[in-house]
Formats: sequence, C-alpha cells, structure tokens
Amino acid sequence: MRLAFDVELDTCGLNCPLPILKAKKALTAMASGQVLKVLATDPGALRDFEAFARQTGHALLAQETEGERFFIWMKRK
Repeated sequence: MRLAFDVELDTCGLNCPLPILKAKKALTAMASGQVLKVLATDPGALRDFEAFARQTGHALLAQETEGERFFIWMKRK
C-alpha cells in the first residue's frame, strides 16, 4: 500500500527515541491535515509510533513492513 504524503522523513539507522523525536519536529512544522511518511529501521518503530499517535492525537494512517524497513504514515492533527 502506498499513500500520498506531503513530507517524507528518513530515520533509517536511528534507534529509539530519535525516530519519534524527528517525527515530532517534522509534524510541528507541517500544516494541519498534512501527511508525514516516516521510513525507519528500528525494530520498535511500529509500536513506538502507535503510542506516539495515541499520546499526541496525530492520526496513524498506516504502517507497512518491507524486509527490515518500516513505513509509517501519520496525519497531523
């Protein structure tokens, strides 16, 4: 599945909490309703972004795994 997005953030090679911190910074700079696509390799990324969405109110649109890479789409609240 490939969703449309406004901003792409590559956090491959970074471990927790850096992918979340970088996503938070990117979302802050975006307009409400825009979509952020995050690329990650941290094995905990999917779980971390689910918790991040619950805590912040940003919508977690989709998550996808492709080999050792994870793709996360979030919509800014």
